[in-house]
Amino acid sequence: MESEKKSSAVSDVGAWAMNVVSSVGIIMANKQLMSSSGYAFSFATTLTGFHFAVTALVGLVSNAAGYSASKHVPMWELLWFSIVANMSITGMNLSLMLNSVGFYQISKLSMIPVVCVMEWILHSKHYSREVKMAVLVVVVGVGVCTVTDVKVNAKGFICACVAVLSTSLQQISIGSLQKKYSIGSFELLSKTAPIQAVSLLVFGPFVDYFLNGKAIIDYKMSYGALFFILLSCSLAVFCNMSQYLCIGRFSATSFQVLGHMKTVCVLILGWLLFDSALTLKNIMGMIIAVLGMVVYSWAVELEKQSNAKAAALNVKNSLTEEEIRLLKEGVENPPAKDIELGDSKSRSHFFRPRLPYGGAKDLKE
Repeated sequence: MESEKKSSAVSDVGAWAMNVVSSVGIIMANKQLMSSSGYAFSFATTLTGFHFAVTALVGLVSNAAGYSASKHVPMWELLWFSIVANMSITGMNLSLMLNSVGFYQISKLSMIPVVCVMEWILHSKHYSREVKMAVLVVVVGVGVCTVTDVKVNAKGFICACVAVLSTSLQQISIGSLQKKYSIGSFELLSKTAPIQAVSLLVFGPFVDYFLNGKAIIDYKMSYGALFFILLSCSLAVFCNMSQYLCIGRFSATSFQVLGHMKTVCVLILGWLLFDSALTLKNIMGMIIAVLGMVVYSWAVELEKQSNAKAAALNVKNSLTEEEIRLLKEGVENPPAKDIELGDSKSRSHFFRPRLPYGGAKDLKE
């Protein structure tokens, strides 16, 4: 039992490590690819289509080689999920374009309470006081280290609301679909990735043209840009896989809360690699955020232990009631064998054998 718990803990740590490393890596690669000081590939939506195309190809090869099993999921559910996921991607890009960086960061932070409320509405999930306090600490910490100028406009606010709601719903749907159809994280990803890839590659160039006024066909490709596109796509496979894996093993709320460790890593790596400014305010915010993540992990573990104890107590009580009921039935209705045995004994006590005709005369003689 202890060895199973240890192996499960190692798998959990491995899933989170894969997600953090791949996410931070893809942000660094995309920054070099898309920044004006890099290769100026400013087609984020189309690049996401490339990501899902490579992910779909990996899933297809894995299924063909027999490394993963393909389970049935209704097409309408896959289409619904893909629409929500693509709305999330497009909404995030539009929110970043129309809003200030500060308001964009606030909208990302708002996903944590939105996910909590949506899980409560959709799945009747309740959170302990410790978990709520830890979530608040993480939100405050990340807000302190990332939010600077905050400017709001009507279009940007609408796009931010669409992005937050669709992203939250998409992450909750990942976990619910895995549980509903007993399907693994990679199997679900391999089913949704082709649909997202086709839709993003078809509509992505138009969305990018609307965002920055540039057409992808006019972009002059270089070997350096091609290398970073391939690197970004390779990291996206691990990033998408680990996202589905983490949400399937934990919850959308945990993914949001602990996922802000990526924000801390990005700030530190930006300071180390790209000479980004790192002020005392950033450092204090990161410390508060990390402290909140530690408290959140402790609160979730505490909640799991209390739920396990409550479940064990319920099982114990139900077994005791069952035993009492069986005992009562045994007293009121004795077993059939005992009844038959008692009847046979009573019959043998009062039974006298009938003498044959003329038997008394024979005895006298």
